[in-house]
Amino acid sequence: MKNIFIAIILFSSLPFLFGQTPTVDLSLTPTQLVEDVLAGPGVIISNAKFNDNPNYAGNRIGKFTYTGSQISFPSGIVIGSGGVSNGQGTANGMIGPNSSGGYNLAGTGNTVSNDVQLKALDVQNQGLFDIGRLEFDFVPAGNKIKFDFIFGSDEYNEYVCSGFYDVFGFFVTGPNPAGGNYTNQNFALVPGTNLPISINTINNGSVGSSSGAIPVINPLGSCTAAGLANSQHFSGAPGAHFQMDGATKSLTIEFDVTCGETYHFKFAIADVGDANYDSWVFLKAGSFASEEVQVSVATVSGESTIIEGCSTADIIFTRPLAAADTAMTVHYEVYGSAIEGVDYDSLPNPIVFQPGQDSLILSLIPIQDNIDEGTDSVIIRVFIVNSCGDTIISEGTIYIVDGPDIVINEIDPVIYCANDTIPIYASASGGKSPYTYEWYNLSGDTISHIDTAYVKTGLNGPFEYYVKATDACGFNKTDTVTITLNQTLKIDTLISLPTKACLNTGTASAVVSGITGNPVYTWTASDLNNTTISTTTLAQNLGSGWYHFTVEDNICSLTDSIFVDAINAPIAVIVPDKTEGCNPTTFVLSNESSNANSYQWNTGSGYYSVYSKEAQSVTLSSNQYVYLIASDGTCSDTARIALTIVNCGCTDPLALNYDLTAALDDGSCMYHDPVIELPNIFTPNGDNVNELYEFTKMYVSEIEYWIFNRWGNQMYYTNKLDEYWNGKVNGTDASEGVYFIKYKAKGINGKELEGHTFFHLNR
Repeated sequence: MKNIFIAIILFSSLPFLFGQTPTVDLSLTPTQLVEDVLAGPGVIISNAKFNDNPNYAGNRIGKFTYTGSQISFPSGIVIGSGGVSNGQGTANGMIGPNSSGGYNLAGTGNTVSNDVQLKALDVQNQGLFDIGRLEFDFVPAGNKIKFDFIFGSDEYNEYVCSGFYDVFGFFVTGPNPAGGNYTNQNFALVPGTNLPISINTINNGSVGSSSGAIPVINPLGSCTAAGLANSQHFSGAPGAHFQMDGATKSLTIEFDVTCGETYHFKFAIADVGDANYDSWVFLKAGSFASEEVQVSVATVSGESTIIEGCSTADIIFTRPLAAADTAMTVHYEVYGSAIEGVDYDSLPNPIVFQPGQDSLILSLIPIQDNIDEGTDSVIIRVFIVNSCGDTIISEGTIYIVDGPDIVINEIDPVIYCANDTIPIYASASGGKSPYTYEWYNLSGDTISHIDTAYVKTGLNGPFEYYVKATDACGFNKTDTVTITLNQTLKIDTLISLPTKACLNTGTASAVVSGITGNPVYTWTASDLNNTTISTTTLAQNLGSGWYHFTVEDNICSLTDSIFVDAINAPIAVIVPDKTEGCNPTTFVLSNESSNANSYQWNTGSGYYSVYSKEAQSVTLSSNQYVYLIASDGTCSDTARIALTIVNCGCTDPLALNYDLTAALDDGSCMYHDPVIELPNIFTPNGDNVNELYEFTKMYVSEIEYWIFNRWGNQMYYTNKLDEYWNGKVNGTDASEGVYFIKYKAKGINGKELEGHTFFHLNR
């Protein structure tokens, strides 16, 4: 029995960096390429060589690394019928941009002269050029071998269905579990068929534009039938990062083996027909594996370190589907400085695969204890006995770290002008990115949610702002940014002297200190054009209004404003006792003017002067404008009112002497005496006739009346002109019989009228 030790794979995610061209490392030996790059768990590699040379060093094979998106493999081995490495933008290699037809490496010592298995794939005998051949022995720990690859070629798409069909194969020699042996058996076949893979068997389903360059004599199967029916495996041109014009999708090769036996693997590739337009095969890193022993540990973040209170790790146990038909118990051991149940949650041990189950996942969850204890380790060791009887030992390490000590890097700026709006910055580190930021002022008001805040200062500082940085785990720290304002320029004061209301005699002046260099002064008016009225500290001959002063020196610019008032402006005001009257009417005109000492009246016969505010009288028989000029000796103001003479008479349409042409009532209206006529019967029986005790009222302006039954009980009362009794008392029909009504009324001529009578209520 052998003990085989395999390290647990710690998965980490690589960011997609679009626009990234591939790189190729040519420094590795064939053994290093196979053991350290291609091989995954469950295989033992030996006797690796390229083109029969175990120490090969050249441009036909290498380790590629790619962080873009134009092929799906981030790394692995690339082998070509031409060069695999070239400077970006140069020809003769796998690396783009796509601009070269490739080149012939024959005669350089980098190729072998022939390969029997490849030659068998050249069914038209066009000739092989630039043969590349990787070979190694392997011993599987399981019952299957599986690996992933991509085939690409510069022959696509124009040479599809031509005789330029570059060939390659995966040839295996060793015991066949189904019986007998594999003898250079080619597993590089179109999935689900027996067709060897080439541009004539996996393509876009169309015959190429240069297919007639060499007649096709049934190359690798009929190109017009089965060869054009596999476009589901074709990816098209990868893009500018690669030289090839087309490539397959990621394909998987899987074949049965007997664990513990030795097998020989040969990968070979060559140009066919000529040495131009090369082809390449990409073998995915870590994919050549015997899947019986696949055990992995992965963190959610894709790293080998997890953080208390933030991230977790998954311990992933997998087994091949072929072995998943029975239950399987897996024991594992836990080592390291971290204590189970103290530093992380307890884990179930052992674990059991149920029939039909090919994977199990255990979550390792760190416990946040807020204790600064450094980095703890958790080492997982798994023991699995494979079908060969070998013990497979898998081991990996996860590190648990304390919550981060976030550091905020910031600069405390010094500014020299309060009007400046300045950015303040913060950059966090020490935690798990990305970070979010929140800026706020002393009042707690949020001013920004990014790493930069724009603030404006208005007084000599310093000023403080706060920034809180929160990492992806929710840990945060707050720091202070101090802004020091060292401004010397100041507008100490603005002074204004008022102007006369009718003359521009106002002034405005400024006192400025702390000037650096040569200052520029500007006074502007508050008008639509912001007219400049002075370029010194003094502005003269100003009217009433707002004025703005600006001073600018070699460092800063300040602006302030001041209002120039008007002194004792005369205001003329006429207050008449009335504005209209009958012909003739005498009007009394009061003088309510202010800020004046002399007056001129014009009541229709020209202006006359008075020196007091004594009221004036005027008798008019027709309409007239009256004017008053109030003056202080320098400025004056004029008031005007309209006095109207109108036709007078009786304006009440109810009066006997109503005058339709009268605009003003003169109190001469005459009226009829009031009249009340009461009915002697009342029939509220629901026939909508005589339902209310209504009676006639003429020339009546006010009324109140009472209704009593025969025993003197009050049935109804109102003092409204248009309200009448409906024959009900408190919602209940009053009984039939004799009722008594008494009223008091007042006519529109002021005369009073009283009366009463009896009436019958019948239903």
